[in-house]
Amino acid sequence: MRHYRVLLVTAFALFSLFFGAGNLILPPQLGFKAGGDWWIVALGFAISAVFIPILGIRAHARLQGTMFDFATKVSPGFSLVYCFVVYAISISLPSPRTASVTHEMAIAPLFDISPLSTSFIYFFLVLIFALNRNKILDVIGKLMTPAILIILLVIIGIVTFTEPFDFGTSTIQSPLSYAILEGYQTFDAIGAVVVGGVIIVSINLKTQQSYEQKKRLIANAGWLAGITLFLVYTGLMLSAGLLHSSFPSDISRTDLLQQISLFALGNTGKGIFAVLVGLACFTTAVGIVTGTADFVKSRFADSRKAYVITVIIGSLLGVLMGRLEVGYIIDVALPALMFIYPITIVLIVLNVLPEKWTSELVFKSVVGITMLFSIPDFLQSLNLGYDLSAVNNLILFSSAQLGWLVPAFIAFLVTNLWKVYQAKQ
Repeated sequence: MRHYRVLLVTAFALFSLFFGAGNLILPPQLGFKAGGDWWIVALGFAISAVFIPILGIRAHARLQGTMFDFATKVSPGFSLVYCFVVYAISISLPSPRTASVTHEMAIAPLFDISPLSTSFIYFFLVLIFALNRNKILDVIGKLMTPAILIILLVIIGIVTFTEPFDFGTSTIQSPLSYAILEGYQTFDAIGAVVVGGVIIVSINLKTQQSYEQKKRLIANAGWLAGITLFLVYTGLMLSAGLLHSSFPSDISRTDLLQQISLFALGNTGKGIFAVLVGLACFTTAVGIVTGTADFVKSRFADSRKAYVITVIIGSLLGVLMGRLEVGYIIDVALPALMFIYPITIVLIVLNVLPEKWTSELVFKSVVGITMLFSIPDFLQSLNLGYDLSAVNNLILFSSAQLGWLVPAFIAFLVTNLWKVYQAKQ
């Protein structure tokens, strides 16, 4: 019985650490725009925002180290740079975005308070939680996640059971690829390599299980969290799709979610909705700041001082960036995501596959090719006026900003065939 309780608490903690600002505001607008294609965008979103992140948790279950271990087969130097870039992005963009979403959706509608004040109070609380990191698993897994799930299920249930099963016309040209790219904005693949380490450290602080026991616990908790995430995303998309005629077509992401909650809960539900947004965003911010501090601590001989300094810096960055508008932070994040996300995806996949297919040479070639073919997507996302039509015509899926996908697979295949050939000589 205790085993199942630990599994449930760990799965809930994982769900809550993943489920933040982007996870709340992105699915409803996808469903709202997709019309009858809502199930296609649900599938696309699940690929980049559920399946890949859960593979990342499975990779953590296998490695049971830090994010540094994800890329050491490329080279220790590359891994260090990769970790630095990912953690810098994480505490500068998705972590502050949680405070911005909380202000716009939970605080501003109820209180006359400035974004800076909200951001300061918010990250002061993050600081307190991160400095008491041995309690994170219990507090998030036992208390916060059940509250988030109950509120979400009430909203989704009321909409789906009261509205006619009718959808509008899709306004998305390529729903599958569009939804995959929207899934990038959740930061969940990056979140997997960041918060997976938080879960491992938290488990190590609480139990003395063997490697195999921890591997099973983390992997099973990952799948359970993933299934829950998928059901919640699909429910939010379905709810927004059913309400397609109730709101203007140009409604913003945050306004749409607010209006759905008001439809389901009424004016009396404003406070409940504020709690939902605050909890969902707060747990993710705690996970990011704690994960970053854990990594820095590991690079400085497990120095508690290094951990505390990193938590303080992460919280200060959160205060400064968290006062900005949600839409601005999303726009700023896109170029960074178009470059670092493909690299993160291939590192996750390679770390899950059997070792006989993932030698150091395979890591080097696949990651190198992925970086090279991510450059056009990165340049296109900067909107600097470059004409990349010739590139789009040459590279498969480049027009959908997934030009790295086929070259990475070819690099994986060719490198493994070369290894087989060399072994036979």
